[in-house]
Amino acid sequence: MKTNITKKILFGLGLIFISAFSKAQNGLEKIIVEKYYISNAADSVGSVGVLPVGSVTYRVFVDMLPGYNFQMAYGNANHPLMIKTNTSFFNNEDRGSTNPTYTKSQAKNNSVMLDSWLSVGAACVGNFGILKSEDNGVANVINTNGILANADTSAGIPLTTQDGMIAVTGRTPGTFGTIGDADSAIAVFDATSQAGNSFTISDGAWYCLAGVVGPDSATNKVLIAQLTTNGILTLQLNIQIGTPSGGVENYVANNPTLYNGQMEISIPSLTDTLGKPDTTHYSSIKTIEEKNNVVTIFPNPSNGVYTLNIKQTNSNPVNSNYFKIYDIIGNILLNKQIENTSINFNEKIDLRSHPNGIYFTEVSIDGVKKMIKLIKE
Repeated sequence: MKTNITKKILFGLGLIFISAFSKAQNGLEKIIVEKYYISNAADSVGSVGVLPVGSVTYRVFVDMLPGYNFQMAYGNANHPLMIKTNTSFFNNEDRGSTNPTYTKSQAKNNSVMLDSWLSVGAACVGNFGILKSEDNGVANVINTNGILANADTSAGIPLTTQDGMIAVTGRTPGTFGTIGDADSAIAVFDATSQAGNSFTISDGAWYCLAGVVGPDSATNKVLIAQLTTNGILTLQLNIQIGTPSGGVENYVANNPTLYNGQMEISIPSLTDTLGKPDTTHYSSIKTIEEKNNVVTIFPNPSNGVYTLNIKQTNSNPVNSNYFKIYDIIGNILLNKQIENTSINFNEKIDLRSHPNGIYFTEVSIDGVKKMIKLIKE
């Protein structure tokens, strides 16, 4: 059965998740949905699990500009994330998992290469998932029992020629985690085949805590899901990527359009056209600054001593105002109520007793949260 990484790491991502509502720029070029394979009768008979003839395996890639990194796919109350089919998803019942935890050697033994899962770059252990058209065919998987050999041209390049899995010296896929309602929703991709038809989250994410880039820095495509179904696949994705300067951009992706054996999803993302806010989905989202509460921490980076400053012009602050300090894996180092933010609040934060590295400050004012990354050097 499938396992997640520790709850501490999951919660660490939850902190980053809070900051997911920044204005989008142009770092996400497109979402590509590759038609990876079409199952035939031999696959159906030889599969480990129920694999209907004609099932299509799709792969979903986030295509970013160089220097950007994939951080998460998330859902919130204003705009849920949805991956659905009108039938069910195929899950391989031997080595199948909610993320690709099988090895390339194990891929040769059965239908596990068609398993449905979510990912942050990996197609199997130690191997990135890449478009078949960008694979060089080296170390290609040849299934030992004659399945996964269908050469249906509507799925493009056969897996026996280029399997879309590649190991890159000095670079590894990201570490996969889930948080919030994704923890339970992901069971639809567990090792019981045809267990369900919907992965929907409205308060959670799957993520890579440190962010992940593609195996090729120039093209920078990150595989985030593989989905096998004999039904009609629909997607509504909310994507957060990191910028080269350390900021974030957020995108909404809907309704893939099929062409040339692939689907591409147009990405207006928090925008209808570039730079125009998508008020339909995000009009209710407010940052602390939009509520007239300006939060700064300085100096940053520092040797471990920082000043937290909150300037508030709201007249009725609530009693639940607080700030917390977390380390990179989600341990709470400091949790303090903010008693008075009427005009100008200052608080010293001292991390000199902690190792150099990255920390996070979560500030909650009037029920609205902001996350600031701290660097100690």
